Amino acid sequence: MRGRSPVIIEFTERTDIMKFKSILFAAAATAALSIGASSAWAQEDAPDESARTLDTVVTVGTRVANRSALDTAAPVDVVSAESIQNIGVGELNQALSVNLPALNFPRPALADGTDSVRPAALRGLAPDQTLVLVNGKRRHQASLVNVNGTIGRGASSVDLNTIPNLAVGGVEVLRDGASALYGSDAIAGVVNVRLREAAEGGQVAASYGWRETEYTVPVITPTTPGVPNPGSSVSRKRSDGHTYTVAGWKGFHLGEDGFLTVTGEYKDQNHTVRTGYDHRQQYPGSQPDAEAEIGRYNAWTGEPDLEQVTLFANAGMDVGEAELYGWASYQDRQTTSAGFFRRALDDRNVIQIYPNGFLPLINPTTTDYSALGGVRFDWGGWDADASVGYGKNKMDFVISNTLNRSLGVASGTEFDAGGFESSQVVAALNMVKGFDVDGLASELNVAWGIEGRRENYKIFAGEPDSYRNGGVLLGNGNSTASGAQVFPGFQPANERDESRGAIGAYVDLEANVT
Repeated sequence: MRGRSPVIIEFTERTDIMKFKSILFAAAATAALSIGASSAWAQEDAPDESARTLDTVVTVGTRVANRSALDTAAPVDVVSAESIQNIGVGELNQALSVNLPALNFPRPALADGTDSVRPAALRGLAPDQTLVLVNGKRRHQASLVNVNGTIGRGASSVDLNTIPNLAVGGVEVLRDGASALYGSDAIAGVVNVRLREAAEGGQVAASYGWRETEYTVPVITPTTPGVPNPGSSVSRKRSDGHTYTVAGWKGFHLGEDGFLTVTGEYKDQNHTVRTGYDHRQQYPGSQPDAEAEIGRYNAWTGEPDLEQVTLFANAGMDVGEAELYGWASYQDRQTTSAGFFRRALDDRNVIQIYPNGFLPLINPTTTDYSALGGVRFDWGGWDADASVGYGKNKMDFVISNTLNRSLGVASGTEFDAGGFESSQVVAALNMVKGFDVDGLASELNVAWGIEGRRENYKIFAGEPDSYRNGGVLLGNGNSTASGAQVFPGFQPANERDESRGAIGAYVDLEANVT
């Protein structure tokens, strides 16, 4: 992306305002001191290498406290907050795909709701085979089931883009099968997002960017309507996809040693068009003048229009001998993507409504909520962790710039097509304790736990005109499809309200034999 100009302002509890020349002076002085320090360092003996080694402590792939990434049995990648925030990418999924070759985040287009909630895949496996955690706790999945010919077909994924980049303190990725440790959800691996924990300070960031694109497409110019003759290629330039993002976080004290970190983000993105030249005849009959005037870049293939607001809060504090923790999030995402263009002469068009044809637009509104609370405490020498979490994701579809062909000229051009929602409640208890055992090179770490999960999935119907057949026939006397063009609404017969429960338990033993 060209034209991106990030602006980052960092502040602590006291913010000093400086003039620009004062900043330049400070930078120059710092550079001079750094050069002097480097010379002095070179004259001294190099410090012990082990004294400068800082191992990164991880929480995935092991239930041993303070286990470093280099000591786990399975490969764990650790992506720092700086690596996520400093690459100029406004989506957590995309930022991780840049930092992690094992994580693939494609950007499908013309795929209905998948344009809005795009799935990521770890190690080329299905998106629902990667367990996604937030601070070690299970994250709820999106309600969208990918039914188009995209990655993750038939699966539902966790939408990591519901977490703002600035809310992230780091990400741990276990890029190996971990079903023995975490269950069948972790066949591809585990992604654990660690939230920022700050009791003071803050940051504000703003970015703006767009895409400059030039591409060549073949042109077939019809000298007679309906009879294409080979033509030449034309070069097309596009300046689109304008995106700006404003985000910030602020830390607050809770009691003497507690924290509350609040993060907010607003993003506005314009769509992109990477369409080839449409050389087909557009109008019925012989209308050479109209054929010459019509814009032939009819389709809309690329990034969708998107506007979203995200809030995230993370908190923790000590109460006596126990530690309370929790977080909550909210996101509202408005997306507009397109289907395939219907030409004026298309049987699916009503020419009295759209004399130049029409491009149906799919407008899902996605709302996402989550909240979790827990407590860590000592229970007879065991480190105990009990938590209860809730998550909900809902998509409501509105189809605009379209029509219901079976209603003829009486058809409207915008329909509420219904949608779906999913939710889950998870309650978990985990216990960990180390035991001294003769013959082992380390303590025998014993962990056990139990988790109960309740999941619910709903499908709700749209308005009647979005799915019904009005009985108006095509010009050739044949019947036409029911419902709104490009996305017929959900019918009452499709409505569902289903729930299921799951209970799991585990016992885990870990130690160094040598």
